[in-house]
Amino acid sequence: MTDPKWAIATERGRYYTDPAGGPDLISVTNVLSTAVHKPALVPWGAGLVADAVIADPITIARRARTEPTRLRRELVALPHGNAERARNLGTRIHNRAQAIVLGVPYPADPEVEPYAIQLARFFRLWRVDFDRDVEAVETTVLNRRHGYAGTGDLWLWLPTGPHGRRQLWLIDYKTSAKKPATVVYDEQPLQLAALRHAPEWLLPDDSSEPAAKPTRTALLNLRPRSHRLIEVPSGRPQFRAFLGALADARYLHDAPAAYPTILPPWAPGSPDRKAA
Repeated sequence: MTDPKWAIATERGRYYTDPAGGPDLISVTNVLSTAVHKPALVPWGAGLVADAVIADPITIARRARTEPTRLRRELVALPHGNAERARNLGTRIHNRAQAIVLGVPYPADPEVEPYAIQLARFFRLWRVDFDRDVEAVETTVLNRRHGYAGTGDLWLWLPTGPHGRRQLWLIDYKTSAKKPATVVYDEQPLQLAALRHAPEWLLPDDSSEPAAKPTRTALLNLRPRSHRLIEVPSGRPQFRAFLGALADARYLHDAPAAYPTILPPWAPGSPDRKAA
């Protein structure tokens, strides 16, 4: 994930400011992180804590006796800290990918380079000519009717049609150090459906125009030693599911933080209790 120009961080997650002056637009990833259950996160977090204990059981056992409160706080924080590091790495990989496509320099980053090598291998495998085949890169799309926005990674023409005819693909990069390159999560087709069905995209001068209409959508899973292009559906069923998640997210973001306690009229503290 990158930091698009019009994206803003709020207490309710990422939103986009509309350059045309309309209402703020909730981000696609914000919708999915708010409204879609991600069961893989629980065993992932538990695994991080288990790994930390197994790696140094003697120290952990000693600290469990001498400083249990501090140890517990550190173990509980492990998943959050690792998630932050993973998001930071993902952002740097996306920035490196954009630099590759645009042919611009990028600072040396040894942690990012294995993923960049895999991306370069993907482009060579498909004989991608950046000038001819890249329709757009890191472009923000808008759906003002439904009130959301998001940023797509790559719109790319590939010779996947009948008789080698070129088709426009919307491709989203997914990065991980350990997950198999074949992994697809349930919410990812919804993400691509939201991007695919956004009717406008922003130009460099902050005006908007009708977005390109991809024929197919895919994840490009980048790993340190491998990559895999995986087509995922993004048609009307996936878009309807995204709109359902959008309604859930909007409700949850607007829901009150607390609700009033109801007391009988004669109870102390009741606003209806009459003074004696």
